[in-house]
Amino acid sequence: MHTLNELKCTFPARSENESFARTMVCAFAAQLDPTVEDLADLRTAVSEAVTNSIVHAYRGGVPGPITITVRLLPGGVIYIRITDRGCGIADIAQAMTPLYSSAPAEERAGLGFTVMQSFTDKLTVTSRPGHGTTVVMRKKMQHGTEQQTADCS
Repeated sequence: MHTLNELKCTFPARSENESFARTMVCAFAAQLDPTVEDLADLRTAVSEAVTNSIVHAYRGGVPGPITITVRLLPGGVIYIRITDRGCGIADIAQAMTPLYSSAPAEERAGLGFTVMQSFTDKLTVTSRPGHGTTVVMRKKMQHGTEQQTADCS
């Protein structure tokens, strides 16, 4: 599919970068003149994906890179790919099961993928143990008015 505009950014998997990631994606999405609700959905989905990489991908080691690619596609569709090179996921179906957590001792809710699915139109997860995980989300953004556009920070 034809890309109208694209942004790519790589940053360390540190918790302080989660807010940067969601703000960056929402600022880029502002070109589509989205509604406040769509921006809130996008913020939440990106936050969950990046948090998963920060918490799970580099568990107990040096925080490796997270790369986000954002594309604006025809028809007001936003494509977001979030990739880490961490430990990977052995069983994606299990990981996507609501309330499942690979870190129950840390009191994780196990709802990250469920939240991503509920706030996007399409979610795809690919992973290979020892090589990392890629989350791809697509969402058709509705057009808002200038008065409805919100700050995304």
